[in-house]
Amino acid sequence: MSDDNRRDNANDAMGLELLDDQAEAQVRRVWHEERWFFSVIDVIGLLTDSEQPRFYWANMKRRITDEGFVELLSKCQQLKMLSADGKQRLTDAADTETLMRIIQSIPSPKAEPFKQWLARVGAERLEEMQDPELAADRMRQDYRRLGYADDWIEKRMQGIIIRDELTGEWHHRGASDADFGALTNTIHKGTFDVGVAGHKRVKGIGQRANLRDNMTVLELLLTQIGEATATELHQVRDSQGLSELQRDTKDAGGVAGRTRRDIEAQTGRPVVSSENANSLTAKAKQPQLFSGDAAEQQKE
Repeated sequence: MSDDNRRDNANDAMGLELLDDQAEAQVRRVWHEERWFFSVIDVIGLLTDSEQPRFYWANMKRRITDEGFVELLSKCQQLKMLSADGKQRLTDAADTETLMRIIQSIPSPKAEPFKQWLARVGAERLEEMQDPELAADRMRQDYRRLGYADDWIEKRMQGIIIRDELTGEWHHRGASDADFGALTNTIHKGTFDVGVAGHKRVKGIGQRANLRDNMTVLELLLTQIGEATATELHQVRDSQGLSELQRDTKDAGGVAGRTRRDIEAQTGRPVVSSENANSLTAKAKQPQLFSGDAAEQQKE
C-alpha cells in the first residue's frame, strides 16, 4: 500500500471516529417500540452544518411530499426528547431504516460514515438485548476512553442501576414519562438545595448536558441516597398516583439533604461543586504519585 493510500485510510478512520463522537454527543435518541428512534433535526444539523436545521427539515418535508414520498414522512413519529431548555418536548423522530432513507436525500459528504455509525448502533443494541452485561461493559469502556477514574465510573454505573429501579417504580405506580423530570427535580432540590437546572449553571454546563456525567463522586453518592430512598418509600408505603409519588420524593430528598448538610458541617465546605467533566477527566489522567509508572519514575 502506498503512503498516500495509508494516509487516506488514516484520515477516513479519524473522520469516522470524529463523527462517532459528534453523533454520540449531538444526536438525541430514545428507545421506543423495541427499536431506536433518532431526532431527525439533530441528524440534519450534524450532516449539513445548517444554522437552522429545523427550517432545513421543513423545506425537505415539502420537497419529499411534492416528490410523492409521503409514506416516508408517515414513518416518522413525534416523540418526547430532552430539549435545550431541559424539558421533554415532542420532536420528529425516525428509526434507523427511515432515517437512512432521509439521509439519502441529503447531499452531504458526511452521510456515508453516518450510515455506518447507525448500523453499528443497531448491531450493538441487538447484542445488548441478548446479553445486558455487554451494555455495562461498553459503557465502562466509553467512560474510561473519556478519561474518568475507575472509582468514579463504578459510582456512576451503580447510580444507573438505582435510577432504573426508581423509574420502574414510577411507571408501575402511575407516573408518565412526562412526570419524571418534575419528580427527579424534587429529589434533587431536596438533596442539594438547588434544582437540576441550577446545578448545571453552577458547573457551567449547558442545559442539554448530562448533569450526572459532570458530578463528583460525593454528588453521585448523595444522588443515589435520594433515589434509593424514594424507591424504598414507594415500596413500603405502596404509593399510587402522582401526588403520593411526589410526597415520597420530597421526603427522600429531605433524607439526602440532611446527609449533605452533615457532610458540609464536618468538612466545612459545600458539596455542590463547580467541578465538571472537564476537570474530572483531567484529574483522572494525572499520574498518581508513588503508584504505577510514577512510582517507577521515583526509583530512577
